[in-house]
Amino acid sequence: MSTAIGRWPIMVIDCPDPHALALFYSGVTGWPLVGEPDSEWVQLDSNHTSTIGFQRVSGYRAPQWPGQDVPQQAHLDFTVNDLNEAEAQVLALGARKAPVQPGESWRVFLDPVGHPFCLVQATAEQMV
Repeated sequence: MSTAIGRWPIMVIDCPDPHALALFYSGVTGWPLVGEPDSEWVQLDSNHTSTIGFQRVSGYRAPQWPGQDVPQQAHLDFTVNDLNEAEAQVLALGARKAPVQPGESWRVFLDPVGHPFCLVQATAEQMV
């Protein structure tokens, strides 16, 4: 049996305004923010072993998905019980639907600063 070298406690997303992007993902996940509005770093309090952090990057360039001039580098998937309802909710929070939608059981969106993320229809076993 091998021993893990590390754990995955946080995924960090570069952005021009950490507080604003953290507010968006707080709306998606329901997790509260930890950090000051004008700070260089904000993260979400997930009450789990992992969470999402947001750090300010000067000269930030949004990914151009599905193109590769500025690749996406990473993305988040969120499992949802009702794909249509979840889509309406993330659009109301400021997401944009991506121009390419390659799947029927999942949809691709762009967060307020251009990072792609997906909503994935939960299977019957995953329904909460």
